[in-house]
Amino acid sequence: MVYQFITTDKDLAQVCLKLEPCEIIGVDLEADSMHCFSEKICLIQIAGPNQAWLVDPFLINDFLPFSRILENPEIIKVFHGSDFDVRSLDRELSVEIENLFDTEIACRFLNIKERGLGALLKSFFDIDVDKKYQKVDWSKRPLKEDMIAYSVGDVATLVDLHDLLKERLEKIGRLAWAEEEFELQARVKYESNHSRPLFRRFKGAGKLDNRSLAVLEHLLEVRLSQAEKKDLPPFKIMSNQSILTMVQHRPTSVESILKHRALSPKQTGMYGQLCVKAIETALALPHRELPSYPKTRMPRKTSQILARIDALKKMRETASRALAMEPGFLINNNMICAVAAGKPASPEELLLIPGMRNWQVEALGEHILETLSRVQ
Repeated sequence: MVYQFITTDKDLAQVCLKLEPCEIIGVDLEADSMHCFSEKICLIQIAGPNQAWLVDPFLINDFLPFSRILENPEIIKVFHGSDFDVRSLDRELSVEIENLFDTEIACRFLNIKERGLGALLKSFFDIDVDKKYQKVDWSKRPLKEDMIAYSVGDVATLVDLHDLLKERLEKIGRLAWAEEEFELQARVKYESNHSRPLFRRFKGAGKLDNRSLAVLEHLLEVRLSQAEKKDLPPFKIMSNQSILTMVQHRPTSVESILKHRALSPKQTGMYGQLCVKAIETALALPHRELPSYPKTRMPRKTSQILARIDALKKMRETASRALAMEPGFLINNNMICAVAAGKPASPEELLLIPGMRNWQVEALGEHILETLSRVQ
């Protein structure tokens, strides 16, 4: 596909004028979340009917014309696995995407197991994609020729892929189901990974006692400050496993950090003393100042609720096979628990459960209500 680099506000405005009459475009982003502390969009790829445009966001000041394209409900915007892209566009452009079509979500409704874009391009178009470009540093300039080719290829086939997937969805009567999910995906918002307390985004923190949470929070602060100082993502400073090892053993000396292999010798030389100080500070905190993990108050699971959960999970397995859809996507465990606790008696009551989709009620409503009527 022919492509053009866009490096000025004027060029971007002219491209967006060309896009206004389009019924459908493909959109993709490349970012540097694996290489820098503050993730940012490094390249915007747009595909029209016969041409692609690569927008360098580092050289653009006025994104309003592009935002208007994204917000135009008359133009279908085709993304693949759009969650990260939608959040990034919300963070940097404060834009809400109208008429989004997500090819990865579409695949879920079609029971396509291999949903990565590379796998889809191979399956549908016999195109091979080198996955190494997913991890390269897109913030570096100039972009290499092979990176440019990859970025164009990523977006060039999205419209064709949309056409194939849409036809299949229409054939089995699931296009409206997918469109409901697309709309919900388009409304997600960016949330910073660095909001306090940091332990709320650390896997396993909910199982720790208050003192261990304090140690964890202080160590996460060390990692975050060093990551910001060195302009690196936190995981490149020290891993979650390294931090968890220090939380468990609470080393109060550099030698102890090395003994427990919490950090490599190189990491210990750079961050060992900072970690020791953080741990000592956390251990010295008065009990009243210790953090606590926010608990979500769940309704007590009576024997009746547990029986309903079990019956609903069995119903889900049967429906999953009949509909050829993954059980966890069809209805997840949290929703099953909410349904079991609420015990709705009608489709209208079922829709009142937070997070319940219209398509789920259409697909499963009768089965859910029949199951609940059998299990008291």
